[in-house]
Amino acid sequence: YVRFHLISPLIQQSAENIVLFDTFVNILSHNLGEPAYEADVAQLEYKLVAGEYGLIIRVKGFNHKLPLLFQLIIDYLSDFSFTPAVFEMITEQLKKTYYNILIKPETLAKDVRLLILEHGRWSMIDKYQTLMKGLSIEALSSFVRAFKAQLFVEGLVQGNFTS
Repeated sequence: YVRFHLISPLIQQSAENIVLFDTFVNILSHNLGEPAYEADVAQLEYKLVAGEYGLIIRVKGFNHKLPLLFQLIIDYLSDFSFTPAVFEMITEQLKKTYYNILIKPETLAKDVRLLILEHGRWSMIDKYQTLMKGLSIEALSSFVRAFKAQLFVEGLVQGNFTS
């Protein structure tokens, strides 16, 4: 079991940065779908999570092939690229996801409660409005470069791994 948290102070600076980060993580997951399929067949699991303060990478499975899967994820992260068609598809999916969160009273109430309790938190309404105004491909590319430049890493490895 391997878990890494790639933390960046850039994410919480604005609602636009949070939306760009969500877009980035979704495109990265989309890009990994085909190359990581063989790992899935071999009973290796991975998950990319857009955390509040950074990207959480979780991989688990048999230890002798786990580093290969982790290396694949890191390679796709470091050489991040996307097409305009994928960008459009992911932003449309995010619009639906944000909207579905906003129309459910219990999730909206949780968001409002956290907005009151946490200093510097951006509401789901802010994120949805930012996304509806439109994001540019250049803004995403610029954000990803800045994200990778301001990165702190925390990791946890459990199991029969050697140092």
